[in-house]
Amino acid sequence: MATLSFYGAAGTVTGSSSLLEAGGRRILIDCGMFQGNKTVSELNEKPFPYDPSSVDCMVLTHAHIDHSGLIPKLVKQGFNGPIYTTEATADLLDFMLMDSAAIQEAETQRTNRRRQRKGKKEIEPAYTKEDAETALKLLVPREYEERFEILPDVQARLWNAGHMLGSSSVDLKVSEPGTDHPLRILFSGDIGPEEKAFHPEPDAPQGYDYLICESTYGDRDRDDYTLEGRRAALKAELNEALSRGGNVVIPSFAVERSQELLHDIGVLLANGDIPQTTVFLDSPLASKVTKVFMQYTDDMADIDVPASELFRHPSFKITQTVDDSKAINKIRGGAIIISASGMCTAGRIKHHLRNNISRKDATVLFVGYQAPGTLGSIIRSGAEEVRIHGRHLKVRAQIRSLGNYSAHADQAELLDWIFERCPIPGSIFLNHGEDDARAELKREIVKRGVEEGKVFLPTLDERFELTAGSPESKGRAAQRIPMSQVTRDWQNEHAALLIALGQKLRSTEDPDAKKDLLAKLNDALEG
Repeated sequence: MATLSFYGAAGTVTGSSSLLEAGGRRILIDCGMFQGNKTVSELNEKPFPYDPSSVDCMVLTHAHIDHSGLIPKLVKQGFNGPIYTTEATADLLDFMLMDSAAIQEAETQRTNRRRQRKGKKEIEPAYTKEDAETALKLLVPREYEERFEILPDVQARLWNAGHMLGSSSVDLKVSEPGTDHPLRILFSGDIGPEEKAFHPEPDAPQGYDYLICESTYGDRDRDDYTLEGRRAALKAELNEALSRGGNVVIPSFAVERSQELLHDIGVLLANGDIPQTTVFLDSPLASKVTKVFMQYTDDMADIDVPASELFRHPSFKITQTVDDSKAINKIRGGAIIISASGMCTAGRIKHHLRNNISRKDATVLFVGYQAPGTLGSIIRSGAEEVRIHGRHLKVRAQIRSLGNYSAHADQAELLDWIFERCPIPGSIFLNHGEDDARAELKREIVKRGVEEGKVFLPTLDERFELTAGSPESKGRAAQRIPMSQVTRDWQNEHAALLIALGQKLRSTEDPDAKKDLLAKLNDALEG
């Protein structure tokens, strides 16, 4: 009997990882890093809820860190099987896993300095560059739509998912002893929208027993747009922002989003649609990834400049060194600064926000999903003050968002993709989404005729037996964190309380009233 466990991206949009067990074989689909509030991020440091050395092989849907970022840790803890993925994904991982390892090592060094001052024992990084190098040796590239054997009696195919360079949906066919009908399962990975630069629309055949589908935007539809319409919206935002005289800071994911922005801004500059201005891509990883994209220009669609000119506009400044990045901070206005990370959780973007977010003439333009609890989510939600690098900063910059750069399908596109795979005699699992998004997508699926009992919303660490007819939940095998802490944890509330308290004290002129407020707070703490 086959079992399917959801060890990430269930009630969240990060940490993607599912484990399929059948006939004594264990197949891992993705092994992603958790991003979000501190409680969720701490899952990266906890042990895996299974023995990594017991996993026979892995199939990786794509290179984004929330799908691939814990692979070196998996290898460090005993996994040594093949990792099947597309060639483009393997090329991207050469840079991405090494970059992630460097971040692990650097953050651990900073943490250990603090621990040393407090007399605490040093900790080890989740993984090192050496672990990443070992993991890269396990990659086995495969072509789209090629059927190949990953284990005895287990075949796989990779289908274009339209999400990013090299992204795929994973088609598994498992022949179990004593059964006449092989088990067929399709893992969507992340599904791209119908209108997407560089890549064709997602695809996969019909005839699956079970379907596991992402639901990031399961509760919303974007306005209909074309790539030209998206570029027109970017033109309007940039012209308005630059007219205020300040910098435009764009938090962006290093892979795909940054390259799409460079492409579109390059076209706008070439056509004279926006003022001539310097455009900084301030992310060492993004600059390396951009070179990988250049290798695949012949395979890309919807490129509006000659391939030889892609990402090479004279106004583009792709920074490499820390000194190059620091020099950007001296620019007080008129520059477009694209920097990682896309959710403002780490990296150089935090320095650019710290230097610009309190300036009335500056603009922060969001072009991607912001997970709950992240700095990006807090800024975009309208916070009047934020904490960056230990400093409380007033938010005076214009905060703007563009939804048409999402690499994820919206509700209508997800529904179309699901029903193009139907009929599904078994069940549909909705993962990679917050609970509200998954619940709304389920309602729409049921409206279209699928039995409610055949659509499941797995929770983190929940395990299912794929029995004949309907799967049976075996509950949460690991329960590594309370589900109540996934979206907004106590540390988010603590930070919000400190900011609100500071604002209240500063706005209260009477010293006695300030003292009374603090006394009431102390009474509440002691009560």
